[in-house]
Amino acid sequence: MPQEIHEEHLDNGLMVLLAPVRTAPVATFWVWYRVGSRNEVPGITGVSHWVEHMMFKGTPTLKKGEIMHLVNRNGGVDNAFTWTDFTAYFETFPSDRIDLALRIESDRMVNSLFDPDEVASERTVIISEREGAENDPHFWLAEEVGATAFKVHPYHHDTVGWKTDLETMTRDDLYRHYKTFYAPNNAVIVAAGDFDVNEMLGKIRQSFGSIPRGADAPQVKSVEPPQEGERRVLLRRPGPTSYFHAAYHGPKSSDPDFFPVFVLAGVLAGVGGMSFSGGGSPGRSSRLYRALVESGLATGVDCGFRPTIDPGTIDVTATVRPGVAVEKVERAIFAELEKIASKPVTDAELAKVHKQARSQFVYASDGVMNRGYWLGELEIVASYKMYDAFLDGIANVTKADVQRVAAKYLTETNRTVGWFVPSGNGKARRAAGKRARR
Repeated sequence: MPQEIHEEHLDNGLMVLLAPVRTAPVATFWVWYRVGSRNEVPGITGVSHWVEHMMFKGTPTLKKGEIMHLVNRNGGVDNAFTWTDFTAYFETFPSDRIDLALRIESDRMVNSLFDPDEVASERTVIISEREGAENDPHFWLAEEVGATAFKVHPYHHDTVGWKTDLETMTRDDLYRHYKTFYAPNNAVIVAAGDFDVNEMLGKIRQSFGSIPRGADAPQVKSVEPPQEGERRVLLRRPGPTSYFHAAYHGPKSSDPDFFPVFVLAGVLAGVGGMSFSGGGSPGRSSRLYRALVESGLATGVDCGFRPTIDPGTIDVTATVRPGVAVEKVERAIFAELEKIASKPVTDAELAKVHKQARSQFVYASDGVMNRGYWLGELEIVASYKMYDAFLDGIANVTKADVQRVAAKYLTETNRTVGWFVPSGNGKARRAAGKRARR
């Protein structure tokens, strides 16, 4: 389902993607920066996320709190988020108010203040955010598994950053990061909705065209070497039950294996929500659900695979049913992964994943906000042109492709295995320790 997408490039290096959708008087405006936790080094992990927070603290012409006030008063919504590969900001308005989004984003691209008192105040907020995440065993386990799976590449650390870095980072660290990466030549604007393309492009040129091009952003040169053997993490902390997490190194978004692995994950756990707002199929007929949840071994299971600039991971996770040994869950999961690597999936399974993916993608493309999200994320991790090719990429995946990538990536030497075992459960601890030493 080809979409009308106009690509433009300003003289200062700013990339502009315009997707007119004239079905309702609504428009959305996104600014995507090519910076995330991938661009951080030890000592300033979490800096991209912290800078995102500071972008709401004011400029010389937009005082603290004024951005939210203006958006709300004009019937709009706005937000921002940081991930491994990007930081994104957006506003969605009635289309006759969209000029306000251009005013906000062009101003804070170059004029954010980073007041020392605001930096100090936000330090407490950022640390509290991390401490809130630490209440979830999933966070602890995912962080430990990620840090073990990546020895060299900065995907090693979570977007929120290590607590020690959050405690010691300075205002100068934050401002330096901002001035390094927040420049038109390191950004992508995506506008979608009810507007005339030429008129919108003219407004963007007027608002952003005079912003000077910045120095080229430092490139991430670290390449994760091939993993030579299984790695294991055993985490003992207070918690309600045990959790399992296996991370397999996988392909990047621009790799020809991306779509076969996407379908592989769908066969294993169903195609989950692909929209900006989430949602989607729980995969109740998928292989892992039948083997783990229906059998009574786990209360939940998933196989996650997201598009990334550099090779990321295929993550198989499970919440162990209370009273069940985590080792038993592990054996059941590995048995399913070995099965899919050694024997072709069925025609029915492949057709089901194709159907799920099509319906999820159509849902994820509904509405201008979802359109802005998809075009921006895909452009950052590979190319926005993947948007129109996405369904064909999935439809072209064969049973042989699924078996091939399963055999290629889901191997013992390519995985990092993590167990979360509740502290105080001596039997579980002894079993986990025994398994981890093998």
